[in-house]
Amino acid sequence: MHADTCIDVMTVIGQLSAIRYISTMADVVESPARVQRRQIARSRRRRDDFWIGSSALLAALFALPLAQSSWHGPEVASTLAVAAVALLAGQRWAVAVILIAELLLLPTIWPRAFFGGVELWPGRIAALASLIMIVPGLLSGRRAAAAMVLVTGWRRTRVTCRRVQYAFAALGVIAALLPLF
Repeated sequence: MHADTCIDVMTVIGQLSAIRYISTMADVVESPARVQRRQIARSRRRRDDFWIGSSALLAALFALPLAQSSWHGPEVASTLAVAAVALLAGQRWAVAVILIAELLLLPTIWPRAFFGGVELWPGRIAALASLIMIVPGLLSGRRAAAAMVLVTGWRRTRVTCRRVQYAFAALGVIAALLPLF
């Protein structure tokens, strides 16, 4: 008998071979280091989700006073608020919606923060605060791309996630340049 055949079959007395037993037990029993790494990654994701969700909620809150002077601000701000609440409730797919809503809110906010589309200083301060609050969501582009790939049902590969990330970057550039035209 070759060693290759002993891996897949049981021994004469009905027990698993040593190699098969060790590989099976390694799958069942996890090392403490692996469990600890998984717990650290989970707590880091929760902390990031809380930070992204709360900053997106504040960005939506600061963008709502600009509703009278914008063409699509209230709709996008409300979508951003709903997605932020969904992310805070544990729905990790909402990070993709947050990124898209923040990219669509960008052409409404940044001209009012810097060019003074709003006459009063409180409006400019609200626009600037909203602009600052969308930064964490914009920096989560990799997670948002991976979430978008999962939501749309495409195969999650590195190439697919990278293409979605490039599409988000292109949307961001177009959204930032849109008010200039």
